[in-house]
Amino acid sequence: MSVFLTFDISGAFAQYWQATTALELVAVATGFACVWLAARESIWNFPVAIVSCLLYVFVYFGAKLYADCGLQGLFILLSGYGWYEWLYGGNDATELGVTHTPGREWLLGAAFAVLFTLGFGYYLHHHTDAAFPYLDSFTTAGSIVAQYLLTRKRLENWLLWLLVDVIYVPVLWYKALYTTSLLYFLYLALAAYGYWQWRRELLAPARPAVAHR
Repeated sequence: MSVFLTFDISGAFAQYWQATTALELVAVATGFACVWLAARESIWNFPVAIVSCLLYVFVYFGAKLYADCGLQGLFILLSGYGWYEWLYGGNDATELGVTHTPGREWLLGAAFAVLFTLGFGYYLHHHTDAAFPYLDSFTTAGSIVAQYLLTRKRLENWLLWLLVDVIYVPVLWYKALYTTSLLYFLYLALAAYGYWQWRRELLAPARPAVAHR
């Protein structure tokens, strides 16, 4: 019995591996690297993120996840903005430190997420062959808000990433993007680590949070 079970698992893994393209593998590697660098407060997370997002434009388009495909373009713009903010967004154009998210940003982010999910989800549902129009739109909206908070070095960006990643894992697996699904599973651990790391910086006034070059 155990022999057959081992065979089934190895066979399934081989099938999943064959379904993974070289493009997706490179996108996964750069995606993991940029999140790890962000958790470590490295400014290099932004150029690596730009490369990863460019690759995922093609990956998501092929999987008919159009909202996530378009999201990559916005991520590229936000990465450029975050690159500048981390270097010069602090007082007197100094490096930006870790802070909590103000209530006003939470309200604006929540309003944006609801409106985007309903509006873009409706469009995808009625005008495209999108796989999961509303769920895709919700994860896209949540990712936009989380990425914006990341560019402003808000601690709670990692909590939003945890929520989004929990949804992405099964959706991407269902769409046969097995390696990317695994990547988002690893993102869960990185988001938890990032929250712990940034919180430690925030609670250490003697060691101001700065972006490591």
